[in-house]
Amino acid sequence: MADDSDHHEAPAPASAPAPAPASPQARAAGLLRRPKLWLMPTVLTGLLALLLSLLYMGGIVNPNGALHDLPIGIVNADRGEPLPGQQENLGTQITGSITSGNSDTVDWRKLTTAQAQDQLASGKIYGALVVPADFTASVAALTTANAEARPAITVLTNPGMGSFGSSLASRITQQAAQQASVAIGRQLTAAPATAQAGSTGRLLLADPVTVTTKVGHAIGGHSGLGLTAFYYTLLLVLAGFMGANIIGTGVDSALGYADTEIGPWHTRRPTVPISRTQSLLLKMGMTVGITVLSTTLIMVATVAILGMDASHLPLLWIYSYCACLAVGLGVQAINAAFGGIGQLVSMFVFIVLGLPSSGATIPLQAVPGFYRFLSVFEPMRQLSDGVRAILFFDARADAGLTRAWLWIAIGTVLALLFGFAMTRYYDRRGLHRLTPRPA
Repeated sequence: MADDSDHHEAPAPASAPAPAPASPQARAAGLLRRPKLWLMPTVLTGLLALLLSLLYMGGIVNPNGALHDLPIGIVNADRGEPLPGQQENLGTQITGSITSGNSDTVDWRKLTTAQAQDQLASGKIYGALVVPADFTASVAALTTANAEARPAITVLTNPGMGSFGSSLASRITQQAAQQASVAIGRQLTAAPATAQAGSTGRLLLADPVTVTTKVGHAIGGHSGLGLTAFYYTLLLVLAGFMGANIIGTGVDSALGYADTEIGPWHTRRPTVPISRTQSLLLKMGMTVGITVLSTTLIMVATVAILGMDASHLPLLWIYSYCACLAVGLGVQAINAAFGGIGQLVSMFVFIVLGLPSSGATIPLQAVPGFYRFLSVFEPMRQLSDGVRAILFFDARADAGLTRAWLWIAIGTVLALLFGFAMTRYYDRRGLHRLTPRPA
């Protein structure tokens, strides 16, 4: 019989630990009842909608009321002798009465014929009013049996300044010419020499001047009535803005500082240790290289495929690359400085504030003063001046091209200084983006 003291039972096998209960997944219905979840998106969305509405619509709702010092040329080429009892010929009287008005809506510039053509060709004026050399003689002939045709005053337009600006100047000059015709008519009908004129003759003399409209500086038929400069500039800004954000996101994903999600697929690469300064240098270096492709494709699509009127193609390509690059570097600098909200900040800097203050669709002289203030430094205004000069004004330096090049250089330098100053500051303070994790 076996000794019970020597009998040992085998220990019971240890049971496997119970799996931890899975955390219950949140449901949208429950989360919607959290006020804090609503607060920030609601405030930011409402503020963004308010600012966009005020900025965009505020610049166009009342261009006539905001009109101030619209530059229009006025040319007195009249060489006729003064009418009996008058000291000046009619051309001098008309131009003098127009330019001596108290209105500040128009900046009337007294020019010679050659000066007017030069300023039309350089985009310095939106149009011109021209009194011809035989104007007084033609008016005097109306009171005689030798009258052959009604005298004419010519309105010159400048479509290269945009369809709205050119039509606005045309309307103003036509009104001035019509008022001058009525004033001359009062003089003629009151003169003793016309007292015996018949009813038809007196009707003609009451409004004796014909106003003719001509193009003062022609542009091509594939120029969008002068709007291709604006839309091409918008393309450059959007390409620089979106390209920089795509490059930034791609670099962050490749270095493990951001997740990559495509539909249901999600990946997260191992984090590569890199400082903020070196990360910005990498993104800016890639922007320099990739912008060559984007600007080349923009030119090919707009000029070759769509047939847009564009002269000075090599210059246009170089300008397009530098303009797009300046925007891209600026966006990279802002994103590096402001982090997650950098895209929103750069959108306001380059697009939201730039569009209404560009002067490319509505003349700056026809927008409120706030937008004229923005136009002094907003990138889109500077870039559109250069594009307009290349496309419509024979790439003349005094048509805005010099100013555009200067601001491209200033913008590039500011982007480099601001971006690297902020990243070096963050690095010195030890403000790393993420703690690197191993693969």
